[in-house]
Amino acid sequence: MASTTANDLERVILIVMDSTGVGELPDAGLYGDEGANTLGHVAEAAGGLDLPNLARLGLGNITPLQGLPPAPAPAGAFGKCAEISAGKDTSTGHWEIAGLKIDRPFPVFPDGFPEKILAPFRERTGRRILGNKPASGTTILDELGEEHMRTGSLIVYTSADSVFQVAAHEDVVPVEELYQYCEIAREILDAHNVGRVIARPFVGPGKGAFQRTYNRRDYSVPPPAPTVLDSAKEAGISVVGVGKIYDIYVGRGITQTVKTRGNADGMEKTLALCDRIDQGIIFVNLVDFDSQYGHRRNPAGYYDCLKEFDGYLAQLVDKVQADRDLVVLTADHGNDPTMPGTDHTREYVPLLAFGPRGAAGVDLGVRESFADIGATVAEIFDLPAPAHGTSFLSEIVPS
Repeated sequence: MASTTANDLERVILIVMDSTGVGELPDAGLYGDEGANTLGHVAEAAGGLDLPNLARLGLGNITPLQGLPPAPAPAGAFGKCAEISAGKDTSTGHWEIAGLKIDRPFPVFPDGFPEKILAPFRERTGRRILGNKPASGTTILDELGEEHMRTGSLIVYTSADSVFQVAAHEDVVPVEELYQYCEIAREILDAHNVGRVIARPFVGPGKGAFQRTYNRRDYSVPPPAPTVLDSAKEAGISVVGVGKIYDIYVGRGITQTVKTRGNADGMEKTLALCDRIDQGIIFVNLVDFDSQYGHRRNPAGYYDCLKEFDGYLAQLVDKVQADRDLVVLTADHGNDPTMPGTDHTREYVPLLAFGPRGAAGVDLGVRESFADIGATVAEIFDLPAPAHGTSFLSEIVPS
């Protein structure tokens, strides 16, 4: 492995707390998200947050949070990042973290998908379609799940994001067959630049008892340009994607992928990777904040999820090797569970960084782009600087 920096940083653990926004961006009104504040409103709904490990690192120093006052001497550097890309979806946020700027948002389908998309999908899968409208993933199962089980027709739905979601009961359509259908959809939708196709397997005997499984799979369009991850892989640096990272980047820049079944499993596997991988990048997505509680507008569940993560964070801190590791906690967008609808929200995302001794208590301020994270990773590993983003390495590691 090539030398990283003069300060001997050799490993980056980058964790995306999917959807944990920290307040509306100045252009939130363009997205219908005035007043959004995911963590702020979760705190208010809970009557205050009790997250001792996140508090110790400096979460309360980023933005006012009920029950979580600023730490007098934070153990980490703290700040927040604005989004320069157009949109507020998973792919856009993750790609910007890795150094890209997306100028045109992906198309959305508030009235469902047109026949020019559905007709070839029906023809190539040999199955009829139910739904074809924006919907909550759990609500539409109660509405159409039993009809799907009777007829074998596929449940197709979308959201305010650019997604073509295909739901099928695992006893009616085997998971591997559902994946094949989603690959067909991905081929059809490439011409329309739809952001993601998502396979949504579910189980259960009937209405009220259906449950989506962790056999979900995302089929994304590829990033429009090389990312910092591509540069790292080309340089021989290990890049391990945990959770849906591989799917988001269509495998580009990823040397190893580790699938997960929710946040707890994701953190267990991340902790195990910390024992096994001494150098390189461990890039983690924790999806439950978003999929289980943000989209389902469940602030109490969101808080429980934060408390679970906070408990795992104590174990992660114990595994950090001072001045050899950099841990970055951030998000890819917001998803305020107190807002109307079920959509993501256009927000700043938190930035917490720890490991180097010089990071403690550093106020990183308001970063102009999520890409500042990618630029920092690039500098650590002596990679070409991405086209977007400003590294904050010199602010947390004395030269």
